[in-house]
Amino acid sequence: MAKVQEAVEARDTLAAALSAAGIQLPALDIRTPWPEPESGAGDDEDARPQGYALIHLGICAAPVALVLADVIRKGLDR
Repeated sequence: MAKVQEAVEARDTLAAALSAAGIQLPALDIRTPWPEPESGAGDDEDARPQGYALIHLGICAAPVALVLADVIRKGLDR
């Protein structure tokens, strides 16, 4: 569960930074590379691979992608 919490915190930090730059991605979501436990099956963390949970950035419109690229370039120019 620690890997999922780490991904949630990273997603929230990324969303806040994007928002501060005037960018909103429509679907920041957490995905796990392992199957989710069945309902009522319990949460046996030892049964899961110890991989990272992934932050799914979703899709965005071309203008949003261009703004995002511009913000990244400006950060690289520092």
